[in-house]
Amino acid sequence: MFSKKAVLLLVVIALLSMIAVACGAAQPQTITVVETVVVEKEVQGETVTVVETVEVVKEVEKVVTQEVEVVKEVAVDPGALPPEETLFYGDDSASGTGDIPTLDPSLLVDSKSIQWARELFVGPTRLNEETNEVEPGMATEWEVSDDGLVYTFKLRDDVPWVKYNNATGEVEQVMDDEGNPRIVNANDFVYGIRRTLDPATASDYAYVNWLIVNAQEVNGGAEDADQNPLYGKVEEIGVRAVDDFTLEFTLKEPAAFFLSIAEMWINYAQPQWLIEEKGDRWIESGVIQTYGPYALREWVHDVSVTLIANPFWPGSDSIPKPSIKFVHAEFLEESPQFANYEAGLVDVVSAPVTELDRIKADPTLSKELSIAPSQCTYYYGFNVTKPPFDDVNVRKAFSYAVDRTLLVENVTKGGQEPARWFSRPGLLAGPDPAAGDDFGPPVTADPEKAKEFLAASAQYPTAEALPEINLVMNQTEAHVKIGEAIQQMWKENLGVDVNLVTQEWKVYLETLDEDPPQIWRLGWCSDYPDASNFDKDVFRSDSGNNHTKWVNEEFDRIVDEAARETDLSKRKELYLQAEKILIEDEAVIIPLYWYTEVNLTKPHVNRTYGTGGQESFEKWSLNK
Repeated sequence: MFSKKAVLLLVVIALLSMIAVACGAAQPQTITVVETVVVEKEVQGETVTVVETVEVVKEVEKVVTQEVEVVKEVAVDPGALPPEETLFYGDDSASGTGDIPTLDPSLLVDSKSIQWARELFVGPTRLNEETNEVEPGMATEWEVSDDGLVYTFKLRDDVPWVKYNNATGEVEQVMDDEGNPRIVNANDFVYGIRRTLDPATASDYAYVNWLIVNAQEVNGGAEDADQNPLYGKVEEIGVRAVDDFTLEFTLKEPAAFFLSIAEMWINYAQPQWLIEEKGDRWIESGVIQTYGPYALREWVHDVSVTLIANPFWPGSDSIPKPSIKFVHAEFLEESPQFANYEAGLVDVVSAPVTELDRIKADPTLSKELSIAPSQCTYYYGFNVTKPPFDDVNVRKAFSYAVDRTLLVENVTKGGQEPARWFSRPGLLAGPDPAAGDDFGPPVTADPEKAKEFLAASAQYPTAEALPEINLVMNQTEAHVKIGEAIQQMWKENLGVDVNLVTQEWKVYLETLDEDPPQIWRLGWCSDYPDASNFDKDVFRSDSGNNHTKWVNEEFDRIVDEAARETDLSKRKELYLQAEKILIEDEAVIIPLYWYTEVNLTKPHVNRTYGTGGQESFEKWSLNK
């Protein structure tokens, strides 16, 4: 529970590695100590003060059999943050229960991680969170060759790498070996892009950059995979630093949406010197070096995260200097988060589905409630390799047994729209009901049709013939409530009992990657506002986000052709074909509803409202 009382959490992580000791006289050994609290340590009678995350290395004349690295994390006391300078953030998309899975740009896959990383790093371009228009990020201007294959970005030359100093409580510039500030440059971007595409990094999102020359082959996506002559040769990827502040991409085919892709985390600059020194630890608080509008002040795993404004961010029209000094979030369920909001301890929260009726009726809360469209789709996916969902008729039966209208009217109650296909209406080249597009399962349940599909199954023609079925999801109150409603629909409309299983968010993501369950829950929000981001980027056979295990060569061919096509009407027709294969012919997923953002914001917060799942805190202000 969020508390104004001092919160002290000490998480001690010990990393032990054995050191071989030669026979004979004692040899000098090195002990490295890393602390995030102030301590005093005595070595050979000498007292050494170790402050926060400053590393102290001492050579001692005695035999040491182990090298020990100790990291202590101290949770920020929310009560110690000045309220007039702090945004206490409780929206479920970024502060819900469970830890941030990662802050490594090469490994980001989920909205929670992406939200926090978006404040720490900036791509060559930036998508406006409200309009989805491409705006300058680290690039001040860009050029595209006449053939649409070469993109050249002119980068800012005034943005330093920074880190938070726990001892001084200030954000400081990172210095190079000569004592000069390290300025973010084109080589840092090249390193980050190559690292993401390096097969050794195992990035789930690397495939989005396969449209760069040689990227697919280097990453292991070619038909001959690791036998390809280019496999692992990152220097062969079509991205280069023309000079220190000019970044050039060469694509293998035109892609009208590449400027939107350029803003993604897979194209962030990364600190090579730090990653090579620290390895996986480079993203930890007290260690991480970044360059965006905010820096990481503290990240206590499974508990909270705190950002601090970066005073060295120069600001621009699209990414201004932050006016809010601190952004703090605790990782809590919606109900306790909402209780903190009502108590005045949190400034922004998601509205719990269980409280929406009361919120709408309350004279104060109703004025603080916002319901706005979001470019996201909520869906259930099938693992098509696991019985009984290896049978398309069973998949169709489960889809037709769901009453999407009942779900949004009686359960979610936040103005969501029943979804009949995957691509959110409003995406470029995507299907749109307003344009007369009409396909997919009905918005109300069709029990008779569902039973017909089940009866048509060769292996599982009755409910009794089905094996035990688990619906698995990450643990949040809203997801469970939705799952229970659909569980009841399958029971009433199809006569099938389904188990509901929940997991912590990070564990759940690992489950989807390693062994997707029979049925699982996810939401997909636009990374860039084009149907390619929904259809190709999620369900192409080799996509790192395709947890269905579904492979369809015709679908792959169509989405590849649509991505290359420059005629908008032809692109839309191709994505219609792809969606019909995905939803009608193969029933690979159950689209449930198109999202809305349903949250509460205190009157003293002036804010923008993101439509793609992320917010831009640097544009917000407080008047507490």
